Amino acid sequence: MSKYRHQLPQLGQDFFLMDGGLETTLIFHHGVDLPEFASFPLLRTAVGREMLNGYYRKYLEIAQQVQANFILDSVTWRANSDWGSRLGYDSEALAEINCAAIAHIETLRHEYESDHTQIVLSGCIGPRGDGYAIESTMDATEAEAYHWPQIHTVAGTAADMVCAFTINYPEEAIGIVRAAQRAQIPISISFTLETDGHLPNGQSLPSAVQQVDAATAEYASYFMINCAHPTHFEKSLMGGEPELGRIRGVRANSSRKSHQELNDSTELDSGNPTELGQYYIAIKQQLQQLNIMGGCCGTDHRHIAQIAKECAPLFTNTLTA
Repeated sequence: MSKYRHQLPQLGQDFFLMDGGLETTLIFHHGVDLPEFASFPLLRTAVGREMLNGYYRKYLEIAQQVQANFILDSVTWRANSDWGSRLGYDSEALAEINCAAIAHIETLRHEYESDHTQIVLSGCIGPRGDGYAIESTMDATEAEAYHWPQIHTVAGTAADMVCAFTINYPEEAIGIVRAAQRAQIPISISFTLETDGHLPNGQSLPSAVQQVDAATAEYASYFMINCAHPTHFEKSLMGGEPELGRIRGVRANSSRKSHQELNDSTELDSGNPTELGQYYIAIKQQLQQLNIMGGCCGTDHRHIAQIAKECAPLFTNTLTA
C-alpha cells in the first residue's frame, strides 16, 4: 500500500535528495552493458538487483547523514512498450517488471526510512522516443493511451507517485498527466532542456509548463528540470514568470556538453562536483520553492554528496553542522 500518495511530503518546504545518473554510472563506472540504455533488466537476476542496491544505498546514506528526505525512483525509465519490445518484453512482461521495480525500492525504503528521512517511492516514466531529440510526436490523446499501461500498472503498487523524466515536448507531458489523473496517482513532469534553456522543440520552459497546466487543470503536483547543465538553463529562470513557481526539482547534468556531444562521447564527462553543488545554491536563490535536488547524466554519489553539503544548510529539516 502507498504511504504518501494522498499527501506528498515534498510539497512542503523540507529538503529532498534524489540519486544521480543511474545508467551512466552503471555503464562508465561499473562496466555494465545496458542495451537500449535500459536498466530495468537488471532486476531479473540476483547479481543485478544487488548491483542496484549498492548503487542506491550510497545515496540513501548521504540523505541519512544530513537528515534529508529522499525520493527513490524505480529503474523503469525505459519500461514502456516501444523500448520494452526492443528488449523482448511484451505487455505482460513489462507489467511484471514495473511491479517488481516498485517492490525493489519498497524494500530499500523499509531499510532506510527513519524519523529524520522520509522516503517517497516514485515510479519512473520515460518518453516514448529519444529524450534528447524529437524524432516523432504524439498528440495528447495518443500520449495518454501510450503511457496508460505503465502508469496504470504502477498505480496498482506501493508507489506514492510517478515522475516522467526527459520529456521534450508538452503534448506528451499532457498525455502523461492525464493518464496519471485517470489512474488517481500523483505525477511530476521533468523537462529536458537544451543549451539555450529551451525544450528541444524550441519552446520556453514557462510556456511549456503553462501549456501542460492549462490542458490538465494543473493536476501535476510539480515540475522539474533534468538532463541539462545549470549554465544551460540559468537564464531561463530569471524571467520571473509565474510558471517558474511550479518548478520544485532539478536533476542537472555534470557536463556542460550538448546532448549531441554527450551522445557522441565515448568517455564520461563527470564535470566538477564542487562546482555543481555551488550551482545548485544559485538555482535555489532563483527558485525559492526548489526543494528537490538530484543529478542526471554523468553525476554519481560524489555530486549528490556535494549538493547535500552545499544546500542542506538552506533547509530547517537538515543538519547544518
